[in-house]
Amino acid sequence: MALNNLSALTSPLSESQLAQLQQATAGLDAVQTAWVSGYLAGVSQGPVTAAAPTQSAGQTLTILYASQTGNAKGVASQLAESAKAAGLNVVLKNTADYKAKALKNETHLLIVASTNGEGEAPDDAIEFHEFLLGKKAPKLPELKYSVLALGDSSYEFFCQTGKDFDERLKALGASQLAPRVDCDVDYETESEAWISSVVTTLKGEMAQVTTSVPVAGIAAPSTASQYSKQNPYAAEFALSQKITGRDSAKDVRHIEIDLGESGLTYQTGDALGVWFENDEALVDELIAELGYSADDKISLSISGEDTEFSVKEALLTQLEITQTAPSFIEFWAEKSGDDKLKAIANDKNAAREFSGNHQIIDVVNQAKADVDAQTFVDALRKITPRLYSIASAQAEVEEEVHLTVGVVSYDANDKTRTGGASGFLSNRLEESQKVRVFVEHNDNFRLPASDDTPVIMIGPGTGVAPFRAFMQEREARDATGDNWMFFGDQTFTQDFLYQVEWQNYLKSGLLTKMDVAFSRDQAEKIYVQDRLKENASEVFAWLERGAHLYICGDANRMAKDVHQTMLDIIAEHGKLSTEQAEDYLKSLRSNKRYQKDVY
Repeated sequence: MALNNLSALTSPLSESQLAQLQQATAGLDAVQTAWVSGYLAGVSQGPVTAAAPTQSAGQTLTILYASQTGNAKGVASQLAESAKAAGLNVVLKNTADYKAKALKNETHLLIVASTNGEGEAPDDAIEFHEFLLGKKAPKLPELKYSVLALGDSSYEFFCQTGKDFDERLKALGASQLAPRVDCDVDYETESEAWISSVVTTLKGEMAQVTTSVPVAGIAAPSTASQYSKQNPYAAEFALSQKITGRDSAKDVRHIEIDLGESGLTYQTGDALGVWFENDEALVDELIAELGYSADDKISLSISGEDTEFSVKEALLTQLEITQTAPSFIEFWAEKSGDDKLKAIANDKNAAREFSGNHQIIDVVNQAKADVDAQTFVDALRKITPRLYSIASAQAEVEEEVHLTVGVVSYDANDKTRTGGASGFLSNRLEESQKVRVFVEHNDNFRLPASDDTPVIMIGPGTGVAPFRAFMQEREARDATGDNWMFFGDQTFTQDFLYQVEWQNYLKSGLLTKMDVAFSRDQAEKIYVQDRLKENASEVFAWLERGAHLYICGDANRMAKDVHQTMLDIIAEHGKLSTEQAEDYLKSLRSNKRYQKDVY
């Protein structure tokens, strides 16, 4: 009923109050009237506690995140909660769900962006990135913004996506609320400082919201697990079983972990975060090489507070010693004065290659340096959890979670070096011991909503993991959609991961088709992209009838080669130009029909 049709008989207001209300709302359009309605509904729930807005009450802070593994999403959610607590009207969105043309209507924008691989935008931000850096991006003279960039300084194009967003927004006329902050893998301290700074700035910039409207895009606390990266669950380690043959060049383990009474849930496509401890023998070797005592005391910043540790405890539980960042090579070159290390440190490509197959102990062994314990630990990164694609469906294994872990192992300085997390899971944990874990949700790698939809899965090596989960899930759901698996590795007899399971799926008919490529079983190496080419016509026919395409595995070579092969297939069998084939794949990606989980 319109206000002008109300009377004192139908309203709880007095005639004078009704007249004032009619006068106050006269001339409002539908959107403004709806806002007033929501505002009054909020007021009716309790007293207004914040100061009256100083600017337009409709002003909104938009927070966008571009996340590959979940870190940027986590920081953005933390930022949104902080801004909400400060009384700001907040909208939180994945860049994949944001209409980029709406940028011209924004007044305040914060972006948290990770970088994927060698300077590429995360999968969920590719279209936003292309739009912003393209010719159609609008001028943004009214926009105030800031960018938090997450990255890994081991890579050449450190924080490149965040840098791209920052530089382009500036070029389009937007002004910075705060300078861009570039964070390395141990980003927590810097990200928390940036959140505090920008929220403080925005409180003075923007109107404050007085109603208890939930932050868009953030799940209510009651639906979220109490366990997270910051608060992992101590799960029971159940099994580590080698699933490569005795003569394989690889050591791949099938890992089972019992989630017990945790209440942790996961979907197919999610990853499991694993916190690990370093090998005690490696820690002892490092301490001896440096000439420290295991009981020497040092201080580390933990959650913003200085905490005292013994050197041994810090190296066991807090600091990264199995992965070497180029920054540590530079540090040790300077402290030791070693010319060979200096030459490596001064060549970015050489530093990245050297760090890839040398642990901290190997760098320290390379040259002597007189460095006190505190200075040494300050040069190390904090341990970060490793993420593994989940290889099981909860509908099948219930309170368990399965992983497929390739053990990192190589020789350096006449010694065998093993990866921190993979060595922990494969060799150092025993049955019934505890391992700290959390679920990292990945909404960019999901089965189709319809069980009738066909899927094409490409997962060589340990990239097979999420597709084992896909098949378990589709079997549990009695899915009728066709399933086509492409698997590859070195040899059929030694490296066919989960061979019996795949054969059983073929026998039951759940797996419609499987093509395998074992590179070393013949003189000419054959890879999964070669099998795709051999089946090009049928692959394209599957896409044309709505199939979803998934790739999991090595980002640097396999995923790029498969991507190029798919472009060639689409161009040839769709009779399209190269540009049209690229648009075809972009359309698949936009419609969640082309998804990648690469590392």
